[in-house]
Amino acid sequence: MATPFYTIRPAWRCLRNAARRRPIPLSSSPSFTTSPQRKDESLEPTTTAPASPPPLLDPNTVSTRREERQLSRTGVQPIGSRRRRAAILSSDNVPFEQMPYQCFQEARAVLAEDRSRKLSEITKMRKRIAFWQNVPASDLGGQYAKKGKLVGMQKHLEELKILADVNDPLIKKRFEDGMGDMNRPIYRYLADRKWREYKRKLLMQRISQMHIVPDMLPHLDPTAEVSLGFGRRKVQPGEFVDSRVSEIPPRLNVQVFDKGERLVSIAVVDPDVPDEERDSFGSRCHFLAVNVPLSPTATSIPLSKLKKDEHIVHPWLPPYAQKGAPYHRLAVFVVQQDDAGMGASLDIKALRENSKNKRDGFKIPRFVDKKSLKPIGMHLFRSKWDEGTDGVVTRAGIEGMNIEFTRKKPEKLPYKKKDGARYR
Repeated sequence: MATPFYTIRPAWRCLRNAARRRPIPLSSSPSFTTSPQRKDESLEPTTTAPASPPPLLDPNTVSTRREERQLSRTGVQPIGSRRRRAAILSSDNVPFEQMPYQCFQEARAVLAEDRSRKLSEITKMRKRIAFWQNVPASDLGGQYAKKGKLVGMQKHLEELKILADVNDPLIKKRFEDGMGDMNRPIYRYLADRKWREYKRKLLMQRISQMHIVPDMLPHLDPTAEVSLGFGRRKVQPGEFVDSRVSEIPPRLNVQVFDKGERLVSIAVVDPDVPDEERDSFGSRCHFLAVNVPLSPTATSIPLSKLKKDEHIVHPWLPPYAQKGAPYHRLAVFVVQQDDAGMGASLDIKALRENSKNKRDGFKIPRFVDKKSLKPIGMHLFRSKWDEGTDGVVTRAGIEGMNIEFTRKKPEKLPYKKKDGARYR
């Protein structure tokens, strides 16, 4: 007769729990000996093995997110895509230009032949430009005709420089790895094309959605990439920024795509300042700096490190908004002072003394038109009242924050009683 299951179940549990228990080592049991301990045993030092140093991470071969984070903490960014780095890690260490693919090598030979033809055309074009520069302007129909001819030839020369290298796989590899030299026309061309594929379209969408044009400028055609960040936080165009984050001056990264150095002005303007007397909105300048040098290779502009005597007209004023007011748009304009180069510097003392350049009521069109400046790029973010606004305005010494805006309720129309006879 079979034994019932409930009679053997407790025994089965005991056996299972006993199997899970770990045996107690004999060395851990207490010692009951009465003999004294030896002196050399009690004084024997205990040494621990030194910790092994962390492995060095190669930015060309890190292929996991954990390794990417560890590498980023050291200040070095991974190169290329994760898929490319994983392929390099799992393949032989063969140089890119020596890859053993017949089609690839044949294509490189064709591209090298085309590049040699372009280089010969570049040499001929430079000789032609040097020849026409020595020709008198009277033989070409005047100075304007000569200038137009030389400008057209110079433009064609720049196009040939780009066509000579635009299909080179090594050029594309260096650009994708972030190792391109922005002094060369080909890398500026590739960077401009990449910026116009997405980032410029996103910026133009934000400019249109938030009515920067025509509220602040009648027309704007950005030709330089402007990125903005507060500390380690990067700000996307039109993003809301906490008042405690925007209390410190931001840093700008302005990438221009044409050669040469130039002087630029940087203005941060708020066009949504409430005006209670007129029941409207005004504008306020939160930052204004002039004569800031900029080039394709020197792109970083930290606003906190600009010299006060040489550049700053109005120091940084933290963005703020009163409670109940709509959000404020903060537009960052980068304005080129001279198209020809490093010649047109603005007088800071005259700008500070001019009443039209004060913080309250500052108009960016008036500033641009009077100085014959050209806006080349912009960025924008938004600010609204939050829990940290009171502390920010207190530390900045801003007055008038004890006002709360409320919406007016619409007045009801007088009730008009209709004639009841019409419903009989």
